[in-house]
Amino acid sequence: MAKRFRRISRDSAPHLLNCLLNLVRSSVQTRIARMLAWWWGIKIGQKSSFYGLPLFYRMPGSRIRVGDNCQFRSSTWSNLVGVNRPCIISTLREAASLEIGRDCGFSGTTIGCASSISIGDRVMCGANVTITDTDWHPLDWRDRIAGKGGETAPVVIGEDVWLGMNVSVLKGVEIGSQTVVGAGSLVTRSLPARVIAAGNPAVVIRKLADDENFATVATSAGLEVR
Repeated sequence: MAKRFRRISRDSAPHLLNCLLNLVRSSVQTRIARMLAWWWGIKIGQKSSFYGLPLFYRMPGSRIRVGDNCQFRSSTWSNLVGVNRPCIISTLREAASLEIGRDCGFSGTTIGCASSISIGDRVMCGANVTITDTDWHPLDWRDRIAGKGGETAPVVIGEDVWLGMNVSVLKGVEIGSQTVVGAGSLVTRSLPARVIAAGNPAVVIRKLADDENFATVATSAGLEVR
């Protein structure tokens, strides 16, 4: 169906002006973000766009690759659900590998990789999601005094996974394809494919039926679509 043309009126003018402003902002910020990625030695796929500037950091000897057609929303204006920080994409140790598939969406998402994080195609992250494969600091206070790093374990997120806003995914977790994780959940153990999971720690609530679509799942899991 052809998109209906919206007439300019006093009612529609604020919306249309905002859309135009956001288009200009994104165009400029995408160019700047790509220059920042080049500076940090990060590979960004074609047609990936940025709404607000992300924070990049790549440890020498590590790798960060982002697939085609991904979106990174880092400014409060870019997602009305409430983005409270920029996207932060980083590797923390030499030989760390962060791989992000194509057609993914991130809003104020923090991804901190010390060993290995793999994110499949079409993964959606709601506002302020955190994904990390490390404890960042060791549990033993003597190791912290000695300046040692925290334990690490690879994180694997399958294709078409949906992480609701404020979800945290911790080290050693594998999330199966098409799984949906409800808002505010803490994922500390692996989840199978095609389930709805939620809670702290996140547990499987039910399996997804073959004919369920994301709109139905969103209503039952309390997720937002951006």
